[in-house]
Amino acid sequence: MKYPVEKTEQEWKEQLGEERYRILRQKGTEYPHTGKYNLNFEKGTYCCGACGEPLFESNSKFDAHCGWPSFDESIPGKVQYISDVTHGMKRTEILCANCGSHLGHVFEDGPTKTGQRYCVNSLSVDFKE
Repeated sequence: MKYPVEKTEQEWKEQLGEERYRILRQKGTEYPHTGKYNLNFEKGTYCCGACGEPLFESNSKFDAHCGWPSFDESIPGKVQYISDVTHGMKRTEILCANCGSHLGHVFEDGPTKTGQRYCVNSLSVDFKE
């Protein structure tokens, strides 16, 4: 798939560093309760950690008690949804629609009116007040 922001894997590695590259470009996951944005509830915007594209507003964030930052909706058009059947589960992977970087997964078990729980790796995003 083509994205507005495209780089070689070597360029991504140099830009992101080892751990962010593993999560954003190799579809990794950080350990629960370790990410710096898990319990961040400041007002602002969560942007893609690879390309800087705005993805989630802080007013959509909630504490799902799952160990990762959780949102009940994304900014329209900013997230791409891909069927993921790895690890013996059927899930929906979420990617940045601007660069194709892995953010996490979205589940249909959210407690708000949207019914959505976007489960996002802290290393997949940057927060801007």
